[in-house]
Amino acid sequence: MSPQLRSAVDVAAGGKTRAVIYCRISQDRTGAGLGIDRQREDCEALAARMGWDVLEVYVDNDISAFSGKKRPDYRRMLADLDEGKATVVIVWHTDRLTRSIVELEEYIDLSDRRGISTHTVQAGTVDLATPSGRMTARILGAVARQESEHKGERVARARRQKALAGEWMGGIRPFGWGVPTGEMRKKVDRKTGEEVEEPALDMLQAVPEEAEALRYWTDEILSGGSIRGLVKWCADKGITTTRGNPVTHTDMRDMLLRPRNAGIAVYRGEEVGRGQWEPIVEETKYRAVVAILKNPARRTTPGAAPKWLGSLLYRCGRDSCTHTVFVTQSGGRNFPSYRCQTGHGGGRRAEVVDQYVEDTIVERLSRDDAHELLLPGPDDVDVAGLQAESEQIRRRMTDLASLFGAGQIDMIQFTEGTDTARAQLEGVMQQLARAATQDPLVGLVGAPDVRKAWKALGLDRQRAVLRSLVEVTLKTPRPGRMPDGGYFDYDAVVFAWRRGAR
Repeated sequence: MSPQLRSAVDVAAGGKTRAVIYCRISQDRTGAGLGIDRQREDCEALAARMGWDVLEVYVDNDISAFSGKKRPDYRRMLADLDEGKATVVIVWHTDRLTRSIVELEEYIDLSDRRGISTHTVQAGTVDLATPSGRMTARILGAVARQESEHKGERVARARRQKALAGEWMGGIRPFGWGVPTGEMRKKVDRKTGEEVEEPALDMLQAVPEEAEALRYWTDEILSGGSIRGLVKWCADKGITTTRGNPVTHTDMRDMLLRPRNAGIAVYRGEEVGRGQWEPIVEETKYRAVVAILKNPARRTTPGAAPKWLGSLLYRCGRDSCTHTVFVTQSGGRNFPSYRCQTGHGGGRRAEVVDQYVEDTIVERLSRDDAHELLLPGPDDVDVAGLQAESEQIRRRMTDLASLFGAGQIDMIQFTEGTDTARAQLEGVMQQLARAATQDPLVGLVGAPDVRKAWKALGLDRQRAVLRSLVEVTLKTPRPGRMPDGGYFDYDAVVFAWRRGAR
């Protein structure tokens, strides 16, 4: 029995034709559901004109039929129809129902089995009970899919162009960017659906104080600082995220790794070229920070933050032991002491050792020849050439993906080519990191007051200087009173300078 004949039988039997409505929009940027409301009103008006009894309205808001995402209410409607809930489906247009050929065939099969007729507000009746009606539905489905594909291409091109122009795609304001223009803009609140006003922002302009913080953070990482140290610095300075929340380890890492800071445009997670705005951070420095933070050898879960200068840096010198020492208050002592990780031997009073090491480093860096300790700059690194090479490698990886998608190369060729390109890119990034990484001694050597400059450094930076400049070994101290009248054996703290002579 055809759907039309079944409806006639229902009416002749004295009952109303049972109908359901399906509404969908693929994008609801405001969250107000206005498109859904209009579809529903038009579909209900059609049902009223036809004298049908609408049993339920199924709604999928902000879900594309072309994207492949699950549409929960659509699946629920099919299940209800399969159980005989209604004989008529009302939609605003056929492309609201489906834009997938696979889904259309499933819907045709269900309509044929359950005698379901489909009526649209815009395109009239879709008769799926006849070969010609099914052919029409398939043609409409193919046209709708082609429209979706073309729309996707147009949107992708437009968004890529916007990315290159530096236009912000929405979401939370990125740290460092967005100077108020002095004007107001209107938007729809997603929660309430009401129109509200908020200050308009120029996303191509850097916020001065935030830009300064980004440059400081970058230099700190390049000089041996840590993410953890920068998070503490933000807490001490009262600097928050653009949402007003305390800066976390993840926040800091994300802010440092944002390509926008270096004037690099990104679309779908891939770099697409130079942006049309002034960068906050030099690209060479940005590349170096990326190489440092993404280095697999970098410890990302180091445990408790070091609280002492030499913790796990000073070496134990007892009986040729090669382990490092850490600070403990065990063994009945009422003061922190450096002790070998293996537990053998006695401890050395931590505050006295650290003060002696600090005094020795400050004295060495205060000499007239201290400038000889500075590492030579990487003059042999062709930064411009490396950047051009990195772009060529990235384009090659994009080309490989296109060739694989077009079926011109197989999975093995794609994988091998991509792995080779990634390895080459990693080498380029390491060279760029070498070009921009700053000597930890810069800022100390030549300072008017070296001790004051040392004290101004955070513990992470002080430890970076220690690690770079000298290896400290704690030998077994001599017992009893020392020649200076005290009990601390300074001769048991041995310095092996990594740069120059003592």
